[in-house]
Amino acid sequence: MSASPPSEPLRRVPIEEGFFTIPQDASAPPRLLGSRCRSCGEVFFPRRVVCAKCLAVGTEPVELGPCGRLWTWTWCHLPLFGSRRSPEDGGYAVGQVDLPEGPRVQCVLAGKRGDFAIGMELVLDLELLGQTKDGEDLVIFRFRPLKAAEA
Repeated sequence: MSASPPSEPLRRVPIEEGFFTIPQDASAPPRLLGSRCRSCGEVFFPRRVVCAKCLAVGTEPVELGPCGRLWTWTWCHLPLFGSRRSPEDGGYAVGQVDLPEGPRVQCVLAGKRGDFAIGMELVLDLELLGQTKDGEDLVIFRFRPLKAAEA
């Protein structure tokens, strides 16, 4: 009787191509995919072909992050029709994250309402949304507090 070959881990796929990397090594951090103007050096996320600063045509791809600093944030409440859950359970955080390369990224944050403070360090992470029809893990990027990511 032969042993069956080890099963391959499920492949992770982005919710939309071209916004972030998905490292093969699960311990490696993902990176945002941006662009840098070849003329003035301004960096953008998401990618651009024309520079919004100097209007030059032609940019080069650049990986951004994985760390940033929370510039501002808010909690978005969701109505809990007929629910007995706590109001804390009904929402999510949205923030603007300053990246060291220059861009400010607006995105949904990973964590609970009390986890965030303006100026705190965040780290890019991938969150599972579900599975594709082919059974692959569908992921999206989120920034989470660096301290929580280290724990």
